[in-house]
Amino acid sequence: MSMVELSLTGHLAELRRRLIICGCAWLAAFVLCYSFSEQLFQFIARPVRAALPQGSSLVFINATEPFFTYLKIAAFAGLLFALPVIFWQIWQFVAPGLYGNEKRLALPFVLASSACFAIGTWFGFLYVFPTVFRFLVRFGTGGGDIQAMLSMGAYLSLSSKLLLAFGLVFELPIVIFFLARMGIVDHHWLSRNRKYAILVAFVVGAVLTPPDIISQLSLAVPFMVLYEVGIIAARLFGKAPGRGES
Repeated sequence: MSMVELSLTGHLAELRRRLIICGCAWLAAFVLCYSFSEQLFQFIARPVRAALPQGSSLVFINATEPFFTYLKIAAFAGLLFALPVIFWQIWQFVAPGLYGNEKRLALPFVLASSACFAIGTWFGFLYVFPTVFRFLVRFGTGGGDIQAMLSMGAYLSLSSKLLLAFGLVFELPIVIFFLARMGIVDHHWLSRNRKYAILVAFVVGAVLTPPDIISQLSLAVPFMVLYEVGIIAARLFGKAPGRGES
């Protein structure tokens, strides 16, 4: 077997090991969160309950919906709690290809990535959810004698999708920082391509949010702001052209 084949086999084995560790961390967090799944759902349902008209409430439309909804909320919360382990495993997988001083960024990477994801989900939940669901509910019930009866499962599906979207968008400065540290991009390139970033921001907003302008702007505007933060990070910490590191 050639050295290339050995290297490829070794990388695949290492990737599998890292994925197994991530899966075990997620499973352990899921089991823990399932014990509090009802409380977790009550918490995440606060924005939509506040937006519903008086006398309306969340409902379930089949007998198994509450059970699977609580499973899903436990899985989602477990993923959030397992993120530091997942980010650590990602770093450990890519670390062999980095320079010596870049490897020392492991702990800051894990802490910053986890913090940015948490801030993104909290921003979406605290500031965006109340506005978006108030708008959607009022729009849906504004014409004629229409009552709002939202399904538990449908609400969780939409809210978890939005929370993941905000968490991922808030990772943008971290991604740009490391791309700049590795010399893949620099602040000049990022500034020149700002118009494409704006286009991507609105495409991402259109794909990951409900089809209303408020939801799309709520995701697109933070994307553009964080892109500018990434440009600043690339200017301050980016790898200078031709600079070697060990």
